[in-house]
Amino acid sequence: MSQSFKVNVNSSLNFDISETESSQLNSIKVSENAYHVLYDNTSFKAEISTSNFNKKLIQVKVNNTNYNIHIFNELDSLIKEMGFELGSSKTVNDIKAPMPGLILEISVKIGQKVEENDTLLILEAMKMENVLTSPRAGVIKSISVAKGDAVDKNKLLIEFDT
Repeated sequence: MSQSFKVNVNSSLNFDISETESSQLNSIKVSENAYHVLYDNTSFKAEISTSNFNKKLIQVKVNNTNYNIHIFNELDSLIKEMGFELGSSKTVNDIKAPMPGLILEISVKIGQKVEENDTLLILEAMKMENVLTSPRAGVIKSISVAKGDAVDKNKLLIEFDT
């Protein structure tokens, strides 16, 4: 059974394509990201400019025109129908202690802008140093602990501005 895909081009054109149809496309790879495509007796030069697997987004240039293409499979469509979005998550607004421990270092200040994966603080637990990093980009709203504080599991450590 051939898998089918829903394709959205430039947020305006929608169509369905099957795995069988895509494999029967008359195309020749001419370089790492470029293809020569023959469709309906017309020649096209196609180049993949960028691709983001997690967002299922591909930017393709066809005969010097850019197209943003979102590709969704049946599972993606089902998840969307159920009210969930693949890859979407609740925004994290606070950081809590994952385990009891001792605050060794705080690397941020109130009002500081942080990016995803920036170091926030170091928590020593069971003789190991655990680096807690930012789960998202944001601004630090408050810091509820100080260097040297002993904390229990689930104690509020840092809050983000919403």
